[in-house]
Amino acid sequence: MNNISNSNNILSILDNFTFDNPDDIMMQVAEDFRKRRVEKNITRQRVAELSGVPLSTVARFEQKGLIGFESLIKLAMTLGYTSEIKNLFDTPKFNTMKELDMIRKKSHNKRAYMKSKKQ
Repeated sequence: MNNISNSNNILSILDNFTFDNPDDIMMQVAEDFRKRRVEKNITRQRVAELSGVPLSTVARFEQKGLIGFESLIKLAMTLGYTSEIKNLFDTPKFNTMKELDMIRKKSHNKRAYMKSKKQ
């Protein structure tokens, strides 16, 4: 019985780290932003003023997770999360060793495709 309980606890913890769809991710990012804003004791109005993002955009983001990328960058910078945004895709991710080898081989390429040869 104890193993089942431990297994359920582990699964519930893992549920917090997996997202089923983009909407879940958007809402998690919005909730995390709101928490950081509140921790810094900054009102929506003030974060809007500091970032140059309209108050209505800040409110929509916190409530629905909807925001343009430029506005998200401005809000992140306002709360001191510039490096986190800049490094979003900084580290290559891979699922297999074959994929890792391909990433390493192509790390100096400028394009994701081959130039077509003109005939």
